[in-house]
Amino acid sequence: MSINMNNVETISIEHQQIDSYSKNKSAPDTLVMSGSFASNAKGKKGLDRLLNATGYSIDGFRAAYKFEAAFRQVLWLNLLLLIFTIFMPFAVNIKMMLVFASFLSLIVELINTGIEASVDHTSTEQHPLAKIAKDVGSAAQFLALLLLFVLWLMALSTFLS
Repeated sequence: MSINMNNVETISIEHQQIDSYSKNKSAPDTLVMSGSFASNAKGKKGLDRLLNATGYSIDGFRAAYKFEAAFRQVLWLNLLLLIFTIFMPFAVNIKMMLVFASFLSLIVELINTGIEASVDHTSTEQHPLAKIAKDVGSAAQFLALLLLFVLWLMALSTFLS
């Protein structure tokens, strides 16, 4: 399915509204309202906030693994590659690049999963902008995996020569 970009609506903000807002309102001290679910869920400061953030990260890993086949595939691929990296007689700098590329592909897949979940939450109807958002996330993951593939080819070429 191709998208005609001429059919995509352009959203513009009038300068007048921005100017009147900036003259009459001061910038908020926080991005979330006090007493809101978001502010209560985040915790206050210090160790509580760090523990809450760690819990949310674990929840994110679990959700991605449970609901996203692509994340499971990328995770298992990278676990295998990391095991190979440990046992292959590559130089330390090559191992570092391979580990970095593996983590990068996992990070990009998590971001892509978040984009897809946000788009699906907004609406499950087909929309050209939703398709663009999902396709761009997919393209980012493709580039991360291509980088991983190229770095592995380069590492193996140094090993075989």
